[in-house]
Formats: sequence, structure tokens, C-alpha cells
Amino acid sequence: MSQRRLSFIDRLICEADSVLRTLGQGGHSPSRPSPAEDTPEAHLDSQERRHVAGLMRVNHTGEVCAQALYQGQALTARLPYVREEMEQAAQEEVDHLVWCEERLQQLGSQPSLLNPAWYGLSFALGAVAGAVGDRWSLGFVAATEERVCTHLRAHLEQLPPEDARSRAILEQMLDDEYRHGENALDAGGTDFPRPVKDAMTAVSQVMTRSSYYV
Repeated sequence: MSQRRLSFIDRLICEADSVLRTLGQGGHSPSRPSPAEDTPEAHLDSQERRHVAGLMRVNHTGEVCAQALYQGQALTARLPYVREEMEQAAQEEVDHLVWCEERLQQLGSQPSLLNPAWYGLSFALGAVAGAVGDRWSLGFVAATEERVCTHLRAHLEQLPPEDARSRAILEQMLDDEYRHGENALDAGGTDFPRPVKDAMTAVSQVMTRSSYYV
């Protein structure tokens, strides 16, 4: 029996459900266990704990944005294989979202209060990119993942050496995000020019600085 093809309205309903799950704590279930699952908790002083929580809050917000970006693109993507590529990547981003949320809870902290605003902006950007064309949509994914990998590498350098739990999570996220970017280019995505990437970096820095504290 063939699978029923979802209409645009059906997909909108699915997106509304995804919004509620993404912005509500505990709304998603991961497809993979956390890389930090069997790693013992390190002793961190209060300053280190606040710093790590700030880093993980930034990464959690980044995953909220990734969910919105991929869902927006999948909604407007024209080719089915591109939509499937977006949906597969989005599922792996769900894992990252949950892992970061769990780590924040372990650190006695919480996600950014600004997540709804960042979700809305990212969803709109993703939908526009998907509507413009699949090559640009995939190129936007590749450029975004390049920015994310830069943030993750910087955060890995800033972690306290003894915090193996956070490190295990960020290292797995870095592997996944790098692969998402490469897959997007391999699927035909446009490699954006440097000025566009620089503009994206400027926006991401605003998100990073605000989410670290709020």
C-alpha cells in the first residue's frame, strides 16, 4: 500500500507540532543515546559550571535554530529528495537538541528565553531559502553548518579539561554538523560567496552573545 502524500496543509500542521515540541522542554525524543551517557560527572566550581551552562545554552539555541531552518526549508523545498535530506538532517538535530537540554538540566540551568524569537527568524529564513530554489536552500544549509562547526570548535577549546560529559556531546555534534554541510554541497548546494558567509557570521554572533546570558 503506497504512503499517502502529505498536502501543504498537512505539513503546516506537522510544523506547528514541531514548534511546540522544539520550544517546550522534553518535547522531543532522541533517536540515539547521549554520547555522555556513560561518562562520569566532573567536579566543576560555580564559575566553571556557569560558563559551561552558558556554552551549552548557546548550543541548545543553535539546535533550536537548526530545527526551524530545516523545517522551514522542508516546507518549501521543491524536489522530494531535497525535502527528505532536510528531514533526515532535522532528526539528527533533534538528538543534539535533547542532548544539550539534558546537559543544561545536569548543570542546574535552563534554555535561553530568546528561543521563540530565534526559532521564528530561522524558520522564515529557511522557508525563503527553500522557496528561492533547492540549490540555494542546500547552499544555505552548508553555509550554516560551516558557522556551527566554527562555534563548536571554539566551545571545545573553552571547556574545562575535566568536563568530559560536555566534550563528548560537542564532539559528536561537530561530526554530525560537518557531515550535514558536506552532504548539502554534494546534493547540489551552492557554495556561498565570502560576503554572504560573513553576514551570516555576524548574525550568529548576536545569537551567541545573547543566548550565553539569557
